[in-house]
Amino acid sequence: MNVYLLFFIALIPIVWLMVSLGVLKIPGHKTCPFTLIITILLGMLVWKMPILNAATATLEGFALAVWPIMIVIIAAVFTYNLTVYTKSMDAIKKMMTGITTDNRILVLILAWAFGGFMEAIAGFGTAVAIPASILAGLGFNPVFAAIICLIANTTPTAFGAIGIPVTTLAKVSNIDVTQLSYAVGLQLTILIIIVPIILVMLTGKSVKAIKGFWGISLASGISFAVPQLLAAKYLGAELPAILGSVVCMVVTIAVAKIFYKDTAAKDAEKVSLKQGVLAWLPFILVFIFVILSSALFPPINKALSSIKTSILIYSGKGASPYVFNWVSTPGTLIIIATFIGGLIQGAKFMEILKVLGNTFKQMYKSAITIIAIVALAKVMGYSGMIKSISVVLVSATGRFYPLIAPIIGALGTFVTGSDTSANVLFGGLQVEVARSLHLNEFWLAAANTGGATAGKMISPQSIAVATAATGLVGQEGKILNATLKFCVVYVIILGLIAYFAGPIFGFN
Repeated sequence: MNVYLLFFIALIPIVWLMVSLGVLKIPGHKTCPFTLIITILLGMLVWKMPILNAATATLEGFALAVWPIMIVIIAAVFTYNLTVYTKSMDAIKKMMTGITTDNRILVLILAWAFGGFMEAIAGFGTAVAIPASILAGLGFNPVFAAIICLIANTTPTAFGAIGIPVTTLAKVSNIDVTQLSYAVGLQLTILIIIVPIILVMLTGKSVKAIKGFWGISLASGISFAVPQLLAAKYLGAELPAILGSVVCMVVTIAVAKIFYKDTAAKDAEKVSLKQGVLAWLPFILVFIFVILSSALFPPINKALSSIKTSILIYSGKGASPYVFNWVSTPGTLIIIATFIGGLIQGAKFMEILKVLGNTFKQMYKSAITIIAIVALAKVMGYSGMIKSISVVLVSATGRFYPLIAPIIGALGTFVTGSDTSANVLFGGLQVEVARSLHLNEFWLAAANTGGATAGKMISPQSIAVATAATGLVGQEGKILNATLKFCVVYVIILGLIAYFAGPIFGFN
């Protein structure tokens, strides 16, 4: 069959998802299973995927969606729900309003800096779910809280979950991880500085909202960008987002307290150090547990990672065993940390268990959406549909390919919901294209990662996480329409950087 015809047929599930969610306003838990069925039929009828392969690809998608993705999202919302149940959220609100009552600064602290920190240590949706739920708890409009956290959770995802997207890309493409990290850091630096400014403007609902807030916006962006870039250049992929987000949190809060102290609540009730630590304890324990179990602590990481089950699910060519990491996955660690934090805060074990049970009930529609969309991604990948899309894009652009390299990364994240998965899907392709066109392979692979961060804000999976965290299940289309225009501008900027900036930094 003609490659161009295959290209347009392969786009059908993606186009239908965008139309059904964004135009027809069909809830995700209804349109995503239907789109999965369309994808399976196309895979079998057009790409001649055997029925057994289609079934097992779908099953592998179900497994991936449930563990680790869905368990992480449930864990993140469970942590928030418990802080509400134990009244810790009241103390957190007091602490936040004690710093500032200005929504623009709260967004910089929570959606940008704290969200970046959650992405750096855990990933898998926590950076959207937890900050969005806290912002909603602070009185933000839930739809706005979801949108602002999705836009904030772009650049930090490149080095999220202790650098997994970049380290994975280096492995699948067989290229040096440190040079790749530096290229990714360079391409994202400008956007890291721009995004906080955009967040302030969006929060103030006007370009004029930045007036008087240039200082803290620039400080918030630069304090994230510079440590991340230095860590990427000299330390590799594991630490850039962690260092960037921690420095950003410290700097943003310090600037707020020193230069914007008049925005703090005048009658704010003081929260003692003990009360503050106790209120944030579940989040502190999440940080400690995830960091200790990460690749930064090899003995603990090795011990916990050994508690796993490997099952060969997909029956077709290129199959590899699917691994269930039972303890080392962030979801398990977050649930354990939250149970311990809740017990220390004074909640009884059965009360915490009940909160967890209610969280499972709260998330069932989101689970349907996420399970369907991840299964769809697996079928598209294994059947060859993704390859059919990328082959035409490459052949149609030639030497101008770097301009659209980020689009391919964004497409990968739109379909899979994961920066890491987008790199697995297209990382090898980007490196091969770079070699065939005599371009720098590190620079083009980095463009895939950058583009993948853009796709994060429009991915149905990410949007489902945001709607679940803010109680907006069924309003996915409204959120997609709001984030789509930012995604387009973001990808255009990345394309221009990928095309023009490589030689400037020695990536010829």
